[in-house]
Amino acid sequence: MKTKILFFLLTCVSLNTFAQSEIPVEKYTAHNKGKFFVSWGGNRDSYTKSDVNFRGKDYNFSVADISAHDKPKGYHIDYVNPANMTIPQTNFRMGYFINDHYSVAIGWDHMKYVMTQNQIANVTGYINLPADQPGSYYNGTYNNTPVDMSQNGAIEGGYDKGVAQGNPPAFLMYEHTDGLNYINTEVSRHDDISKWFGLPNIDKVQINLTEGIGGGVLYPKTNTTLLGMERHDDFHISGFGVSAKAGLNFTFFKHFYLQGELKGGYIDMKDIRTTISNDDKATQHFLFFQRIIAVGGIFRI
Repeated sequence: MKTKILFFLLTCVSLNTFAQSEIPVEKYTAHNKGKFFVSWGGNRDSYTKSDVNFRGKDYNFSVADISAHDKPKGYHIDYVNPANMTIPQTNFRMGYFINDHYSVAIGWDHMKYVMTQNQIANVTGYINLPADQPGSYYNGTYNNTPVDMSQNGAIEGGYDKGVAQGNPPAFLMYEHTDGLNYINTEVSRHDDISKWFGLPNIDKVQINLTEGIGGGVLYPKTNTTLLGMERHDDFHISGFGVSAKAGLNFTFFKHFYLQGELKGGYIDMKDIRTTISNDDKATQHFLFFQRIIAVGGIFRI
């Protein structure tokens, strides 16, 4: 009898062990709900041509089809140097997965926008500055008139010295270089496509496809030298933007990822500060396109 009981117990233990060995262990990366993520990266930017309207007490004119470019820093230690990491063109994002496929995030896209110098642009409007101001050199009425945007006042010794010696100031130098700051919220979808590549263990390497839409405000620090007047040079909420993106996410060892994105959108700034006078404003709208590479972490708290 004892032998039969012992045999029965051993059989039960063996069956239970076998059953447990057959139960698959769920991968950590199989579900995203409840996870937080944060990322930091860099970008390259392209912009469409745009018209910019400048207005103040003594002038109101538009410059047509301004060309602009970004201001890349290349591979540089400043991207990871805490003292200087906000200087290059950078992207910060922090978010939360509300379910396995959708996340909500807030972020800061630090782009740079530089009007191309030495271009000829058509100007329409009027300038009637007081005669004692250097910019009065450009007084007159303009009707789709070609104007040289080169730095006319910048001779050997510097721009200010050139103006002081009687050379006309540059008609316009115009940048959002500290920067074209797009502070935004995004809603994104994420799909694991690891099986497309036959990856055997997604807890070691996982590939995700992500798409999203977003919107937010523009908070640039605009560097403008307009008709020789003193620039404003401070941060200011200037307008809004909307955007859409798509990218690939490569997650390694559950918690670390590398993400590449293509992101495009529309920016409309109706309240750009240009000089120290509150009367002086500019308006502008254009399309932008970013190429982003970022590194990040994903975790549960």
